[in-house]
Amino acid sequence: MKERGQSVFFSLDWIIMVLYTALLFMGWFNIYAACYDDSHDSIFDFSMRYGKQLIWIGVSYVIVVLIMASNFRLYSVLSYFIYGAMILILTSVLVVGISSHGAKSWFEIGPIRIQPSEFAKFATALAMSKLMSAYNFDIKKPANLFMAIGIIALPAGLILLQPDMGSVLVYFSMIFVFYREGLSSIFLWLVVMGIAVFVSTLQYPLVAVMAGLTIIAGVWYLAFGRSIIEVLIAWGAVAAATGLFWVINHFLLDDHYEWHILIVGACMLLLPGVVVYSFLKRVWTATFVWLGLIGFFAVVFSVDFVFNNIMTDHQQTLIRVFLGLEIDPKGTGYNVEQSKIAIGSGGLWGKGYLQGTQTKFNFVPEQATDFIFCTVGEEWGFVGSTFVILMFITLIIRIIFLADKQRSAFARIYGYCVASILFFHVGINVGMTIGLVPVIGIPLPFFSYGGSSLWSFTILLFIFVRMDASRDELL
Repeated sequence: MKERGQSVFFSLDWIIMVLYTALLFMGWFNIYAACYDDSHDSIFDFSMRYGKQLIWIGVSYVIVVLIMASNFRLYSVLSYFIYGAMILILTSVLVVGISSHGAKSWFEIGPIRIQPSEFAKFATALAMSKLMSAYNFDIKKPANLFMAIGIIALPAGLILLQPDMGSVLVYFSMIFVFYREGLSSIFLWLVVMGIAVFVSTLQYPLVAVMAGLTIIAGVWYLAFGRSIIEVLIAWGAVAAATGLFWVINHFLLDDHYEWHILIVGACMLLLPGVVVYSFLKRVWTATFVWLGLIGFFAVVFSVDFVFNNIMTDHQQTLIRVFLGLEIDPKGTGYNVEQSKIAIGSGGLWGKGYLQGTQTKFNFVPEQATDFIFCTVGEEWGFVGSTFVILMFITLIIRIIFLADKQRSAFARIYGYCVASILFFHVGINVGMTIGLVPVIGIPLPFFSYGGSSLWSFTILLFIFVRMDASRDELL
């Protein structure tokens, strides 16, 4: 019979281990390229970022060993305790933390800075996995769904107070787990439409946004086999309510969204549901129209508040520049423009390692952290960039594949959480370096410089690897 340690060692998923190691050291070499200094040309110079990153990498392997040596049942037993402790830490950072880049997100311990919001990701994933793996838990039940959302919303809300909008969005990537665990795809579409409405409201008048959303909803409704008569009646009722709402607000209340307009709006929202039910006698159709309108107006009314009161001036400018509402190529838009120039200049095969001119002359701010991918694009070219992205895709697919093989619901759900978080980080980070998404300041896993992000991703990933190594044993 194998020893316990030997059993874990031989059961370790070496595909993930190889991918992890490869990404780790590729990231280290790219940090060296991004921070290269002729006067400090040794990659082992610990006074430079690339030297410090090597220390963080060494600590990461210590973390891996400690996790693999632990009892895999420990994470399920202590999941709520870990989550609670992390909530207290997130609360305390608002009081005694230090500010960096406009957010009070860090603890400073001697020469080391720790960002709790990074570590709270695995704690939230553990708590959500514990809740959703409970006996008789059904994500389709409203009470269960709200509890699961609450577990995500609590740390996200505390991080929003820092404020760190980028990290907040990462937490809500775990909503994909709800879909994987049986929640209707309707809710995912509602989230996507909510985001689309939020962005569209910043660019277009309320009536135009409402018209577009109504058409989309009608087409979607037809796809579920409803008759054209139902859709036309619903469209008419929605148009009437929207038009009446706009007339009252625009001509009588001067476009001020005060408490009285909310009351008027609530009354207007009742009209479509009543009209649809009166004509069709279908409770579900009337309820669908009514709830859709409530959600729409809730998102619309939240836009001004969130944009002007929660987002920082820097984040507001970033979104305006991204949406084309503001042109600032020498200010906020400078990072993205220089990043696209760097990536585009790499061509097919790249300029060669340490030969990137945009990189060498520091044209791209934060190139060792949030914009590390533009170093890959410039020096390794399209081929190298594609290879890095394929490695991340392979890692994420491997995690999902292993998650589906788990015997325990806890390990399966946790694996989905890991895959969702990594997918969001990679997609958003790469997207913002090439100008496809707004710059929200999140790191590229295992590549970006920094101990907090590297250690948190290591813990997040290898807790799952540890559980997978003992998947034949009941949790």
